[in-house]
Amino acid sequence: MSAQERRKKRLDRSVKVRSEGLYSLSSWREMAYLLAPRLLLIGGLLAAPFVLDLYWQKVLCAAGIIAVLAMGFDFLAAYVGLVCLGGAMFIGFGGYAAGLLNAKLGLPPVLTIPLAAVIGACLSTVILMPCLRLRGVYFAIVTFMLPLFATHIIIALELFGSTEGITGLDILANHWWEQYVIVISLLAALFGLRRLVTEDVGLIMMGIKDNDQAVLAAGISIFRYRVLAVFIAALAGCFVGAYQAHLYGWLGLSLFAMDFSILPIAATVMGGMGTLSGPVIGALILTPLSEALRGFGQLRVVLYCLILLLFILYKPEGLMNYLERKYHQFERWEKV
Repeated sequence: MSAQERRKKRLDRSVKVRSEGLYSLSSWREMAYLLAPRLLLIGGLLAAPFVLDLYWQKVLCAAGIIAVLAMGFDFLAAYVGLVCLGGAMFIGFGGYAAGLLNAKLGLPPVLTIPLAAVIGACLSTVILMPCLRLRGVYFAIVTFMLPLFATHIIIALELFGSTEGITGLDILANHWWEQYVIVISLLAALFGLRRLVTEDVGLIMMGIKDNDQAVLAAGISIFRYRVLAVFIAALAGCFVGAYQAHLYGWLGLSLFAMDFSILPIAATVMGGMGTLSGPVIGALILTPLSEALRGFGQLRVVLYCLILLLFILYKPEGLMNYLERKYHQFERWEKV
């Protein structure tokens, strides 16, 4: 066939218009085109525990924790307009709640993790409720200070083992449980949040971010939806905090470490804000990268920061937006 009888056609030309609704179900090719990136992520996460050794399985667990926190940060910042730097508070409340339920009441991890997630989310939401009328940097500063506040209260009043923490917590049954609890929780949070932001509740939250006065003029309570959004993000963060307490069988002040507030932001910047799946990709790259650079000692921090600066300067849109654009630009030859 001569070149004059063929032309290049982008793969998404016949799909793009119909991809937002049920019309894409009309063709197996179109469904495969839309599902391929999602199945790649799901399949990769589910298969990872089988191909990694025990050390890198632990790294995968740590990456999953950061990924869930990053999704919560992205959800609040990009869809609700609340820049929350309180990831360390969510981890701390969830971890301490799970540890105390296990150490004091003797409850097994299968109960303490979900119970601690709900208890920690409720406590976090109640603490943040007076701050929800703040905007921009003021809300961010308050949420950044709260983990420090909680840390110094525990030290000053010598609560919950003070600086020593509590050891001897029950750990998960085996390393397969360790892996798949966080992997399945990560996937559930990702697809749950993606579904939420396309529902009426999510559209109202995005309306509050874009123009809260217009939403208020429509007779909708802005405060109520902000409380709901904070509870959802806190629920996810406290769940992985409770999971981490049972992953290592120990709780202490390191659960309030600033890494849990900073790393989710870095993962979101690398992956792409406003995508939800972008922060997951960022966390799955940054956390193993941090471990791989451990042999460089203090120079690791320099290399780590250099990589982030390069992304901010040359790919500010993030990996997810870049990869999605390139995926839709694939072309194939077709008959004229």
